[in-house]
Amino acid sequence: MIYRTLISAETLDAHLADTNWRVVDCRFELSRPDAGEIAWRESHIPGSVYAHLERDLSGRIDPSTGRHPLPDPGVLADRLGEWGIGGETQVVAYDAAGGAMAAARLWWLARWLGHERVAVLDGGWQAWLAGGFATDDAIPAPGSRTFPRRPALVEPLDAGAIRHGWHLIDARGAERFRGEVEPIDPVAGHIPGAANRPFSGNLDASGKFLAPEVLRERFGAVPAESTAHYCGSGVTSCHNLLAMEHAGLSGSRLYAGSWSEWIRDPERPVAKGSE
Repeated sequence: MIYRTLISAETLDAHLADTNWRVVDCRFELSRPDAGEIAWRESHIPGSVYAHLERDLSGRIDPSTGRHPLPDPGVLADRLGEWGIGGETQVVAYDAAGGAMAAARLWWLARWLGHERVAVLDGGWQAWLAGGFATDDAIPAPGSRTFPRRPALVEPLDAGAIRHGWHLIDARGAERFRGEVEPIDPVAGHIPGAANRPFSGNLDASGKFLAPEVLRERFGAVPAESTAHYCGSGVTSCHNLLAMEHAGLSGSRLYAGSWSEWIRDPERPVAKGSE
């Protein structure tokens, strides 16, 4: 069986000994960029390698990009191979935020490189601990494989493309969307015409994804094929993409540069308020 969106802690535990599975720990904190890797070294799901959001899952920042531009696809493919991921490897990504931070980003990036065998651990690190499953602090030596480049399963959109015919969904919190606060970027507000669906609304009180039918009600007003997602820097918007795929709403796209790229050009319009 291939897991393409979410996987439970119980199912992952049953496959931990499978040699063609690879678990990737993506824990990360924007305010403390080293905290996730430190936490991984202290305790992690057995056999998991660590992916750093800024070092491994993002590219080089320049004056035209957002805060987390997409990595070079060749460099990313090499890194996946170094982690022991080949063309038939089932990848499971997790973090400590229900997949809200870098786990969903890794899920999207792998699909960008044509890899369909990738899923996010539903409930993340907390669900693993709550289930009483094993942890350790051993640093794995997975052995490198060749990660093949295949036709992309998903393609990003750029700032020019989203101006034309796309229904935009902003994954940031409501106060940031309305422009009332902006703790990270130099300009507050949102892209005109966007709707606000904070990624946190995809999860229940335990940090697991809501049922597919509930997510369909949340996102299904507009066809997925004409929906584009963004956030502050192209990371948490992947959570909304994952939620839609899990709900059977396939085909939405990612504006990878997101708000932090959009505001690099002062000619691009900015809206505030709830509309």
